[in-house]
Amino acid sequence: MRRDIGAEFRALHRPGDPFILANAWDAGSAKLLVGLGAEAIATSSSAHAFTLGRPDMGRISREEALGHAETLVRAVTVPVSGDFENGFVHDPEDIFDTVLLAYEAGLAGISIEDAMLPSPTPYDRDIAVARIKAAVEAARALPRDFVLVARADGVMNGQYDLDEAIARVRAYEAVGADCVYVPHPGDLAAQKRVCDAVSVPVNALAAGPFAGVTRAQFAEIGVARISIGGALARVTQAAILNAGRAMFGRGDFSPLTAAASGAEVDALLSGQAVVTS
Repeated sequence: MRRDIGAEFRALHRPGDPFILANAWDAGSAKLLVGLGAEAIATSSSAHAFTLGRPDMGRISREEALGHAETLVRAVTVPVSGDFENGFVHDPEDIFDTVLLAYEAGLAGISIEDAMLPSPTPYDRDIAVARIKAAVEAARALPRDFVLVARADGVMNGQYDLDEAIARVRAYEAVGADCVYVPHPGDLAAQKRVCDAVSVPVNALAAGPFAGVTRAQFAEIGVARISIGGALARVTQAAILNAGRAMFGRGDFSPLTAAASGAEVDALLSGQAVVTS
């Protein structure tokens, strides 16, 4: 029997007992994260863009996203979810192909947001809901399970308030979204409002001000999964920036003493488990 990776991924979504959906940016980072305990991996549109020397927000094509997803799927055995921005299309009727191609790439699910990328301007609510409805219909037509996540990005992008975000995720749930996501809703109380507003699993983003929130705190308010977006990729960028400034500015190579152990990295890339504290 062929493995149903989508069903395995869906089973991880337990409100009040969130798993960490670790966003990777290449095969190596995906393998390291799985070796350290990640139960699922996600792509990150921003982190992927950085690897191509591009800024964030709508600079990746659907073909590039699919190829990148396939690379991560081949690298690990855990479910992989795709950060598929706005689905790389605007019209609801064009969403079907994006969902089908994502499934064929081996993904266990994708997320679709409501910004008219590369502009942060949101689609009108009725159009945003129609797009999710079309994506859900496409997912349900697939031969195996596929987790469709609907995002309301307007609060993070400064385009609408939390009340509008909640109205949107409720509408997304009503048309069949499997999970909803309001990145950076404000504070932990705002995140709880999102969780309380729907009965489907809610994704929270552990980045920016939410990087100081623990898994236990997310669990207490009912979050089902915690993603990290491009935050871990930016941590590696910070290491490059700090080391580069020291090297090229002062001739100081001391930041390189913080390098990871080659033996530990090699062990993780070879599939050997590493005990973490």
